[in-house]
Amino acid sequence: MSRYSGEHIKVETARLYDKLSRAGFDEKQCAMIAPLTLEINDLKERQSAVILAHSYQTPDIIYGVADFTGDSYQLSRKAQETEAKKIIFSGVRFMAETAKILNPGKTVLLPSLDAGCSLAESITADDVRKLKKLHPGVPVVSYVNTSAEVKAESDACCTSANALQIIEALPSEEIIFLPDELMLKNVQVLTKKKLIGWNGRCIVHEEFKAGKISAFRDKFPGLKVLAHTECEPSVIEASDFAGGTEGMIRYAEKTKASAYMMITECGLADRMRVELPDKKFIGMCGICPYMKKNNLPLILKTLKNPDPEQEILIDEDVRKKAEKALLEMFRLSR
Repeated sequence: MSRYSGEHIKVETARLYDKLSRAGFDEKQCAMIAPLTLEINDLKERQSAVILAHSYQTPDIIYGVADFTGDSYQLSRKAQETEAKKIIFSGVRFMAETAKILNPGKTVLLPSLDAGCSLAESITADDVRKLKKLHPGVPVVSYVNTSAEVKAESDACCTSANALQIIEALPSEEIIFLPDELMLKNVQVLTKKKLIGWNGRCIVHEEFKAGKISAFRDKFPGLKVLAHTECEPSVIEASDFAGGTEGMIRYAEKTKASAYMMITECGLADRMRVELPDKKFIGMCGICPYMKKNNLPLILKTLKNPDPEQEILIDEDVRKKAEKALLEMFRLSR
Protein backbone atom coordinates (compact mmCIF):
# COMPACT_ATOMS: atom_id res chain seq x y z
CA MET A 1 0.00 0.00 0.00
CA SER A 2 1.34 3.46 -0.93
CA ARG A 3 2.51 5.75 1.85
CA TYR A 4 1.23 8.70 -0.20
CA SER A 5 -2.30 10.06 -0.23
CA GLY A 6 -4.53 9.89 -3.25
CA GLU A 7 -4.09 13.62 -3.78
CA HIS A 8 -0.27 13.32 -3.74
CA ILE A 9 -0.41 10.54 -6.33
CA LYS A 10 -2.89 12.48 -8.45
CA VAL A 11 -0.61 15.53 -8.56
CA GLU A 12 2.47 13.41 -9.29
CA THR A 13 0.62 11.50 -12.01
CA ALA A 14 -0.29 14.79 -13.68
CA ARG A 15 3.34 15.98 -13.48
CA LEU A 16 4.60 12.77 -15.05
CA TYR A 17 1.90 12.62 -17.71
CA ASP A 18 2.70 16.16 -18.85
CA LYS A 19 6.10 14.92 -20.05
CA LEU A 20 5.80 11.17 -20.48
CA SER A 21 2.68 11.28 -22.66
CA ARG A 22 4.94 12.62 -25.42
CA ALA A 23 7.05 9.46 -25.12
CA GLY A 24 4.07 7.11 -25.36
CA PHE A 25 3.10 6.69 -21.69
CA ASP A 26 -0.60 6.72 -20.89
CA GLU A 27 -2.15 8.14 -17.70
CA LYS A 28 -2.54 4.70 -16.12
CA GLN A 29 1.16 3.97 -16.54
CA CYS A 30 2.03 7.34 -15.00
CA ALA A 31 -0.23 6.59 -12.02
CA MET A 32 1.53 3.25 -11.51
CA ILE A 33 4.99 4.81 -11.30
CA ALA A 34 3.94 7.91 -9.34
CA PRO A 35 4.47 6.27 -5.89
CA LEU A 36 8.00 5.28 -6.97
CA THR A 37 8.99 8.72 -8.23
CA LEU A 38 7.50 10.38 -5.14
CA GLU A 39 9.50 8.17 -2.79
CA ILE A 40 12.72 8.46 -4.79
CA ASN A 41 12.50 12.25 -4.90
CA ASP A 42 11.75 12.41 -1.18
CA LEU A 43 14.67 10.15 -0.29
CA LYS A 44 17.24 11.91 -2.45
CA GLU A 45 16.31 15.24 -0.85
CA ARG A 46 16.67 13.82 2.66
CA GLN A 47 19.96 12.12 1.78
CA SER A 48 21.48 15.10 -0.07
CA ALA A 49 21.68 12.95 -3.18
CA VAL A 50 21.48 13.75 -6.88
CA ILE A 51 20.55 11.48 -9.74
CA LEU A 52 22.52 11.83 -12.96
CA ALA A 53 20.90 10.18 -15.99
CA HIS A 54 22.37 9.65 -19.41
CA SER A 55 20.18 10.58 -22.39
CA TYR A 56 19.83 6.87 -23.22
CA GLN A 57 17.96 6.16 -20.00
CA THR A 58 14.20 5.56 -20.12
CA PRO A 59 11.85 8.58 -20.01
CA ASP A 60 10.41 7.65 -16.61
CA ILE A 61 13.90 7.99 -15.11
CA ILE A 62 14.83 11.15 -17.02
CA TYR A 63 11.59 13.04 -16.35
CA GLY A 64 10.56 11.32 -13.16
CA VAL A 65 13.62 11.48 -10.92
CA ALA A 66 16.76 12.76 -12.67
CA ASP A 67 18.33 16.02 -11.51
CA PHE A 68 20.64 16.27 -14.52
CA THR A 69 20.46 14.62 -17.95
CA GLY A 70 23.05 14.74 -20.70
CA ASP A 71 25.92 13.03 -22.47
CA SER A 72 29.09 11.70 -20.87
CA TYR A 73 30.86 15.07 -20.99
CA GLN A 74 27.99 17.04 -19.47
CA LEU A 75 27.44 14.51 -16.71
CA SER A 76 31.17 14.43 -15.96
CA ARG A 77 30.96 18.18 -15.44
CA LYS A 78 27.84 17.92 -13.29
CA ALA A 79 29.49 15.23 -11.19
CA GLN A 80 32.43 17.56 -10.67
CA GLU A 81 30.27 20.56 -9.77
CA THR A 82 27.58 19.05 -7.56
CA GLU A 83 27.58 19.78 -3.83
CA ALA A 84 25.51 16.68 -3.07
CA LYS A 85 27.04 14.09 -0.74
CA LYS A 86 25.72 11.15 -2.77
CA ILE A 87 25.55 10.56 -6.52
CA ILE A 88 23.23 7.96 -8.02
CA PHE A 89 24.42 7.41 -11.58
CA SER A 90 21.68 6.08 -13.84
CA GLY A 91 23.86 5.08 -16.74
CA VAL A 92 26.61 2.52 -17.14
CA ARG A 93 29.60 1.62 -14.99
CA PHE A 94 32.30 3.70 -16.72
CA MET A 95 30.14 6.79 -16.20
CA ALA A 96 29.73 6.11 -12.49
CA GLU A 97 33.48 5.51 -12.27
CA THR A 98 34.08 8.90 -13.90
CA ALA A 99 31.87 10.53 -11.28
CA LYS A 100 33.87 8.84 -8.51
CA ILE A 101 37.19 9.80 -10.08
CA LEU A 102 36.15 13.45 -9.98
CA ASN A 103 34.47 13.20 -6.56
CA PRO A 104 36.62 10.96 -4.36
CA GLY A 105 34.98 12.20 -1.15
CA LYS A 106 31.43 11.46 -2.28
CA THR A 107 29.46 8.24 -2.33
CA VAL A 108 28.77 7.15 -5.91
CA LEU A 109 26.26 4.37 -6.53
CA LEU A 110 25.31 2.50 -9.72
CA PRO A 111 21.77 1.06 -9.58
CA SER A 112 22.42 -1.95 -11.84
CA LEU A 113 25.51 -4.10 -11.41
CA ASP A 114 24.95 -5.37 -14.96
CA ALA A 115 25.15 -1.93 -16.61
CA GLY A 116 28.39 -2.41 -18.51
CA CYS A 117 29.57 -1.26 -21.94
CA SER A 118 30.93 -3.22 -24.90
CA LEU A 119 33.49 -0.50 -25.63
CA ALA A 120 34.75 -0.32 -22.05
CA GLU A 121 34.98 -4.11 -21.89
CA SER A 122 36.91 -4.35 -25.18
CA ILE A 123 40.20 -3.11 -23.70
CA THR A 124 42.19 -3.43 -20.47
CA ALA A 125 44.93 -1.38 -18.85
CA ASP A 126 47.41 -4.14 -19.79
CA ASP A 127 46.36 -3.78 -23.44
CA VAL A 128 47.14 -0.06 -23.26
CA ARG A 129 50.53 -0.67 -21.65
CA LYS A 130 51.43 -3.09 -24.46
CA LEU A 131 50.42 -0.51 -27.08
CA LYS A 132 52.55 2.12 -25.37
CA LYS A 133 55.55 -0.20 -25.53
CA LEU A 134 54.95 -0.73 -29.25
CA HIS A 135 54.67 3.05 -29.81
CA PRO A 136 56.98 4.70 -27.25
CA GLY A 137 56.34 8.38 -26.63
CA VAL A 138 53.04 8.46 -28.53
CA PRO A 139 50.29 10.08 -26.41
CA VAL A 140 47.21 8.03 -25.57
CA VAL A 141 43.71 9.48 -25.93
CA SER A 142 41.01 7.27 -24.44
CA TYR A 143 37.32 7.67 -25.13
CA VAL A 144 35.37 8.16 -21.89
CA ASN A 145 33.73 4.79 -22.61
CA THR A 146 36.62 3.07 -20.84
CA SER A 147 37.38 1.79 -17.36
CA ALA A 148 39.13 3.83 -14.71
CA GLU A 149 42.21 1.63 -15.16
CA VAL A 150 42.38 2.42 -18.90
CA LYS A 151 41.92 6.13 -18.24
CA ALA A 152 44.79 5.92 -15.77
CA GLU A 153 47.09 4.74 -18.59
CA SER A 154 46.02 7.65 -20.83
CA ASP A 155 47.35 11.14 -21.40
CA ALA A 156 43.88 12.56 -22.03
CA CYS A 157 40.31 11.40 -22.33
CA CYS A 158 37.77 12.52 -24.91
CA THR A 159 34.09 12.26 -25.73
CA SER A 160 32.42 11.83 -29.10
CA ALA A 161 31.83 15.59 -29.09
CA ASN A 162 35.43 16.70 -28.50
CA ALA A 163 37.56 13.83 -29.84
CA LEU A 164 38.88 15.81 -32.82
CA GLN A 165 39.55 18.87 -30.66
CA ILE A 166 41.57 16.82 -28.16
CA ILE A 167 43.56 15.08 -30.91
CA GLU A 168 44.39 18.35 -32.65
CA ALA A 169 45.40 20.01 -29.37
CA LEU A 170 48.03 17.43 -28.45
CA PRO A 171 51.57 18.24 -29.71
CA SER A 172 52.18 15.00 -31.57
CA GLU A 173 51.69 13.86 -35.15
CA GLU A 174 50.77 10.39 -33.92
CA ILE A 175 48.05 9.58 -31.41
CA ILE A 176 46.99 6.28 -29.87
CA PHE A 177 43.18 6.60 -29.97
CA LEU A 178 41.20 4.03 -27.98
CA PRO A 179 39.10 1.90 -28.10
CA ASP A 180 36.43 2.57 -30.78
CA GLU A 181 37.72 1.55 -34.22
CA LEU A 182 34.71 3.05 -36.05
CA MET A 183 35.04 6.42 -34.33
CA LEU A 184 38.74 6.35 -35.18
CA LYS A 185 37.90 5.90 -38.86
CA ASN A 186 35.45 8.81 -38.71
CA VAL A 187 37.92 11.11 -36.94
CA GLN A 188 40.83 10.04 -39.15
CA VAL A 189 39.27 11.68 -42.23
CA LEU A 190 39.18 14.98 -40.33
CA THR A 191 42.79 15.09 -39.15
CA LYS A 192 46.21 14.81 -40.79
CA LYS A 193 47.60 13.13 -37.70
CA LYS A 194 48.18 9.38 -37.72
CA LEU A 195 45.78 7.58 -35.39
CA ILE A 196 46.72 4.22 -33.93
CA GLY A 197 43.65 2.35 -32.79
CA TRP A 198 42.04 -0.67 -31.18
CA ASN A 199 39.27 -3.06 -32.21
CA GLY A 200 36.49 -1.97 -29.85
CA ARG A 201 32.95 -1.36 -31.08
CA CYS A 202 29.63 -0.28 -29.61
CA ILE A 203 27.19 -3.17 -29.96
CA VAL A 204 24.38 -0.70 -30.71
CA HIS A 205 26.00 1.63 -33.22
CA GLU A 206 27.88 -0.99 -35.24
CA GLU A 207 24.52 -2.49 -36.30
CA PHE A 208 23.33 0.55 -38.28
CA LYS A 209 23.73 0.30 -42.06
CA ALA A 210 23.74 3.10 -44.63
CA GLY A 211 21.51 1.26 -47.09
CA LYS A 212 18.41 1.84 -44.97
CA ILE A 213 18.89 5.61 -44.90
CA SER A 214 17.98 6.14 -48.56
CA ALA A 215 14.73 4.23 -48.08
CA PHE A 216 13.75 6.54 -45.22
CA ARG A 217 14.70 9.61 -47.28
CA ASP A 218 12.41 8.41 -50.08
CA LYS A 219 9.55 7.93 -47.63
CA PHE A 220 10.11 11.21 -45.78
CA PRO A 221 11.18 14.00 -48.16
CA GLY A 222 13.21 16.67 -46.38
CA LEU A 223 14.32 14.22 -43.67
CA LYS A 224 17.43 15.20 -41.71
CA VAL A 225 19.58 12.25 -40.68
CA LEU A 226 21.73 12.63 -37.56
CA ALA A 227 24.23 9.88 -36.74
CA HIS A 228 26.47 9.17 -33.76
CA THR A 229 30.16 8.96 -34.63
CA GLU A 230 30.32 5.44 -33.17
CA CYS A 231 28.59 4.33 -36.41
CA GLU A 232 30.51 3.02 -39.39
CA PRO A 233 31.85 5.60 -41.92
CA SER A 234 29.28 4.76 -44.62
CA VAL A 235 26.50 5.74 -42.19
CA ILE A 236 28.28 8.98 -41.35
CA GLU A 237 28.74 9.79 -45.04
CA ALA A 238 25.03 9.24 -45.70
CA SER A 239 23.99 11.54 -42.83
CA ASP A 240 23.36 15.29 -42.62
CA PHE A 241 25.09 15.59 -39.25
CA ALA A 242 27.50 13.42 -37.27
CA GLY A 243 28.49 13.91 -33.65
CA GLY A 244 27.70 13.05 -30.06
CA THR A 245 24.28 13.05 -28.45
CA GLU A 246 24.37 16.70 -27.36
CA GLY A 247 25.46 17.81 -30.82
CA MET A 248 22.55 15.88 -32.29
CA ILE A 249 20.18 17.57 -29.86
CA ARG A 250 21.47 21.06 -30.72
CA TYR A 251 21.18 20.34 -34.44
CA ALA A 252 17.54 19.28 -34.05
CA GLU A 253 16.80 22.31 -31.87
CA LYS A 254 18.27 24.84 -34.29
CA THR A 255 17.20 23.51 -37.68
CA LYS A 256 13.88 23.20 -39.46
CA ALA A 257 13.02 19.96 -41.22
CA SER A 258 9.97 17.83 -42.00
CA ALA A 259 11.37 15.06 -39.83
CA TYR A 260 14.52 13.90 -38.05
CA MET A 261 16.15 10.50 -37.76
CA MET A 262 18.47 10.03 -34.77
CA ILE A 263 20.78 7.11 -35.58
CA THR A 264 21.81 6.14 -32.08
CA GLU A 265 20.34 4.51 -28.97
CA CYS A 266 16.54 4.83 -28.85
CA GLY A 267 16.56 6.80 -25.60
CA LEU A 268 17.69 9.93 -27.42
CA ALA A 269 14.71 9.90 -29.80
CA ASP A 270 12.40 9.41 -26.81
CA ARG A 271 13.97 12.43 -25.15
CA MET A 272 13.57 14.52 -28.30
CA ARG A 273 9.88 13.63 -28.61
CA VAL A 274 9.39 14.99 -25.10
CA GLU A 275 11.52 18.12 -25.38
CA LEU A 276 10.75 19.04 -28.99
CA PRO A 277 7.08 18.01 -29.31
CA ASP A 278 6.53 20.18 -32.39
CA LYS A 279 9.11 18.21 -34.38
CA LYS A 280 8.80 14.73 -35.85
CA PHE A 281 11.31 12.01 -34.98
CA ILE A 282 11.25 8.75 -36.87
CA GLY A 283 13.10 5.62 -37.71
CA MET A 284 16.36 3.95 -36.99
CA CYS A 285 17.53 3.51 -33.45
CA GLY A 286 18.78 0.61 -31.35
CA ILE A 287 18.29 -0.49 -27.76
CA CYS A 288 21.39 -0.69 -25.57
CA PRO A 289 20.88 -3.69 -23.27
CA TYR A 290 23.30 -2.18 -20.75
CA MET A 291 21.70 1.25 -20.54
CA LYS A 292 18.27 -0.29 -20.03
CA LYS A 293 19.40 -2.31 -16.98
CA ASN A 294 18.56 0.63 -14.70
CA ASN A 295 14.96 1.21 -13.64
CA LEU A 296 12.94 3.04 -11.00
CA PRO A 297 12.68 0.09 -8.54
CA LEU A 298 16.47 -0.36 -8.66
CA ILE A 299 17.04 3.35 -8.09
CA LEU A 300 14.68 3.26 -5.11
CA LYS A 301 16.49 0.23 -3.66
CA THR A 302 19.82 2.02 -4.16
CA LEU A 303 18.58 4.88 -2.01
CA LYS A 304 16.84 2.76 0.61
CA ASN A 305 19.13 -0.24 1.01
CA PRO A 306 22.14 -0.27 -1.33
CA ASP A 307 24.24 -3.39 -1.74
CA PRO A 308 27.96 -2.90 -1.03
CA GLU A 309 28.68 -3.90 -4.66
CA GLN A 310 26.65 -0.94 -5.92
CA GLU A 311 29.12 1.55 -4.48
CA ILE A 312 31.87 2.58 -6.89
CA LEU A 313 35.31 2.20 -5.28
CA ILE A 314 38.56 2.93 -7.12
CA ASP A 315 42.15 2.38 -6.02
CA GLU A 316 43.50 5.83 -5.12
CA ASP A 317 46.60 5.58 -7.32
CA VAL A 318 44.43 4.61 -10.30
CA ARG A 319 41.94 7.34 -9.46
CA LYS A 320 44.57 10.09 -9.39
CA LYS A 321 46.04 9.05 -12.74
CA ALA A 322 42.59 8.76 -14.32
CA GLU A 323 41.62 12.15 -12.89
CA LYS A 324 44.67 13.70 -14.54
CA ALA A 325 43.52 12.39 -17.95
CA LEU A 326 39.98 13.68 -17.41
CA LEU A 327 41.19 17.10 -16.27
CA GLU A 328 43.41 17.25 -19.35
CA MET A 329 40.29 16.68 -21.45
CA PHE A 330 38.55 19.56 -19.69
CA ARG A 331 41.59 21.81 -20.22
CA LEU A 332 42.03 21.00 -23.90
CA SER A 333 38.34 21.29 -24.73
CA ARG A 334 37.78 24.72 -23.21
